[in-house]
Amino acid sequence: MQQEVIIAGFGGQGVLFAGQLLSYTALDEGKEVTWFPSYGPEMRGGTANCTVVISDEEIGSPLVNRPTAVLAMNLPSLEKFENLVKEGGVLVVNASMVNREVQRKDIKIVSIPANEIAMELGSERATNMVMLGALLGNLDLLSLEAVGAALDRHLPERHKKLLPLNKEALRRGAEYKAEAIETA
Repeated sequence: MQQEVIIAGFGGQGVLFAGQLLSYTALDEGKEVTWFPSYGPEMRGGTANCTVVISDEEIGSPLVNRPTAVLAMNLPSLEKFENLVKEGGVLVVNASMVNREVQRKDIKIVSIPANEIAMELGSERATNMVMLGALLGNLDLLSLEAVGAALDRHLPERHKKLLPLNKEALRRGAEYKAEAIETA
């Protein structure tokens, strides 16, 4: 099994951290992994995305043309990556930052008000974990428990106080389920 995930948004939204967390979790689970970041020179506020490939077997390339899943943290990310998702794949859309409907009908769509959920939990900075939770709740990739354990092991000491918030954000995101795929 090989799954390819693109996480995309503005710099400062935790896009790269979410990808790193997926990668660390997969490594901890004994999987083969690549993590490939891409960001504009502006960093915070500029565009950022990363590609994570997780496999049971050796990975041939970190480059992905048709990802299994995309997390679109904002409208520009949806515009750029919506058409790339593999048929039957998962598209997680941050409805807080996207003001249009997804056009595709051959993929699972999870539209989640991630910013609002993160704010309910106490910090908008948890939006990336809400989005990641929504992905994990809709794609057989890694378990929430494994990702929570990876947070425990890999979160820098200065951020350990954020563990409960991040774990709750993951759990809340996982509660959102994809819309059914339309069949002809």
